[in-house]
Amino acid sequence: MTDLSDAGQPAQFAWTSSAIGIVFILAGIFVLGDLALATAISTVVLGLAIICAGFIEIAFAIWTGGWRGFLWQTMLGILYVVFGFLLVSFPAMASAIFTWILGVVLLISGLGRIFFSLRYLPGDKWMMFVSGLFALMAGLLILIGWPATGIWVIGAFLGIDLLLHGLGWLVVAWRPAALVP
Repeated sequence: MTDLSDAGQPAQFAWTSSAIGIVFILAGIFVLGDLALATAISTVVLGLAIICAGFIEIAFAIWTGGWRGFLWQTMLGILYVVFGFLLVSFPAMASAIFTWILGVVLLISGLGRIFFSLRYLPGDKWMMFVSGLFALMAGLLILIGWPATGIWVIGAFLGIDLLLHGLGWLVVAWRPAALVP
């Protein structure tokens, strides 16, 4: 794997990485400023991406020719387009459904990690156990507060992810190896 800091110009790398980090941090702060709007926009963007994927699937079915798989590819493409239009048309309902699914997945994942850490991991299993405990608690909090959590959870996760991503870029940019020529 290539070390990005050895790209030839470490100082430029540090400044470029810092700028990227700052942009991500500002984006995270912006998203966290209005969680409901960020959730709705995320749902609409996902819907638009799914619509595009559906049209590409249909075009691919037509372009490749032949009847082997044509019907299935076309039907799948149509389902993508319809599903995408539903997401774009009803972002609040879609985000509520996605949030419920996320809560269930976190709950099951947390239970699985806790069970796995207690049953199968030798020695230092506490981190897996703690990870499972946090996932379990997050899933429970999402599901207990549902459907109200559907308004803000996706936006909160996106905002926190952007902040952490930006901080990650800053750490990479200002580590000593990035500053040494």
